[in-house]
Amino acid sequence: MSVPVSVELFIIGNEILIGEIQDTNTNWLCKQLNLLGGQVVRATMLRDTSHVIAAEIHAALLRAPDVIITSGGLGPTADDLTLAAVAQGAGLETRLHEQAREMVKERYDDMAAQGILAQGGLNPPREKMAWLPEGASPLYNPVGTAPGVFLQTAKTAIICLPGVPSELKGIFSISLQQYLQETFRGGTSIAHTITVECNDESIMEPVLSRVTSDHPEIYIKSLATTLGESPEIDITLTAVGSEQETLNTMLQTALHDLQTGLTTLGIRHRNK
Repeated sequence: MSVPVSVELFIIGNEILIGEIQDTNTNWLCKQLNLLGGQVVRATMLRDTSHVIAAEIHAALLRAPDVIITSGGLGPTADDLTLAAVAQGAGLETRLHEQAREMVKERYDDMAAQGILAQGGLNPPREKMAWLPEGASPLYNPVGTAPGVFLQTAKTAIICLPGVPSELKGIFSISLQQYLQETFRGGTSIAHTITVECNDESIMEPVLSRVTSDHPEIYIKSLATTLGESPEIDITLTAVGSEQETLNTMLQTALHDLQTGLTTLGIRHRNK
């Protein structure tokens, strides 16, 4: 079975870390990447602090995941520092990218023509969004004004997306589709959930540990709830790869082993 594409996420913005805005991008990206058969190995929230972002990007590049995705900090204001920080972390300069500049201008002109904004064209803050790490290319933003950015380094692709959820989703779902299809190579994930009539994970732990050890290719997770809230717990089994038939076989084998173990313990269970 092929090794899943590894992904690290960096969610950037002071507004998230002071609790002003709730981060939903991490959850959405994790779901989409899992559906593609990818594996998110790390997700980190960062303030809008240039040297911190740069240091984290540099450290991630040393770990060499297949893909790094950042969210936030691509806008026209002074605290939108992501692109310059990514360039610094990758050991690159920033350059005014003419295609990105034209993208920004066209989006502002279009929004002014629609009456969404009072003025089209460019000014220095708007042009700032077209300064990309050298070697990077812009990704068309079908919703907002800030282009996404794609940068291929020696081992890792860096994808910078806006923090506004609708813009992030638009670029991911439209402008990135060819790259995603080529990179994840038809990867997929399958999952199966059972509900057990037991709310004490410690009783099930010997079976869960054994089945997890015997089937390392299957991710098995019991989804605990607040004690006293429910007499039942869900257990989800997930397999990630590229061959649907192989994944189904592996998951069903692990599921049978888990169900047999639970029955031996006298714990009733059912498919969800």
